[in-house]
Amino acid sequence: MNHKILIIEDNPEISNLIQLHLKDIQCQADIATDGLTGIEKFDGGDYELVILDIMLPVMDGLDVCKRIRGKNKLTPIIMLTSKSSELDRVLGLEIGADDYITKPFSIPELLARVKAQFRRLDAMALPSSRTQFSIGGLSIDTEKHIATLDGKHLELTAKEFDLLLHFASHPGRVYSRIELLNQVWGYSYEGYEHTVNSHINRLRSKIEKDPANPKYILTVWGVGYKYSNEV
Repeated sequence: MNHKILIIEDNPEISNLIQLHLKDIQCQADIATDGLTGIEKFDGGDYELVILDIMLPVMDGLDVCKRIRGKNKLTPIIMLTSKSSELDRVLGLEIGADDYITKPFSIPELLARVKAQFRRLDAMALPSSRTQFSIGGLSIDTEKHIATLDGKHLELTAKEFDLLLHFASHPGRVYSRIELLNQVWGYSYEGYEHTVNSHINRLRSKIEKDPANPKYILTVWGVGYKYSNEV
């Protein structure tokens, strides 16, 4: 098995089905059936990805996500949410989830999301001819996986870092939401453009002095977003 995954899901039919199909893509998966047990398992294991349900006993998924992100910024978290709960999806992304998928979901779609996260991790491990980017007061070090603004360390999740690096690597280039989903997340499912919007908003809150009037990540109305080449 190439990758180790933690599934935190209280419905045994769902968790066992996910676990079974993850084996088909060479992933070993452990299961926790409540939030607190999930935290304990995560702390005691070397997991490369977490699949996390929001509705959990003992401790809900949002609190679990916050606890994990408080100690680990890089391990990808894919949240499972109710199709009717837009608020939960937004909150999950804002507290550090990398992606979400709504129930009921198809197994092929979930596996595509998992593989996209691992492609990102594998790409990060590859040597790059360019490891540092500096534009204005923003500096990015891809080897150390850190970003600073005016010398101050930015507390970014893995996906926020990827998104910022993608923009900074192509200053002035305009990307649609679908292009960003495909190039940063590794998939382009229609209806998930809100994932991009939420991450852009969170990233702006961390790098912009005035997020309502951004200096770095600019909105190109009717098209998408770009990283300013004039900072």
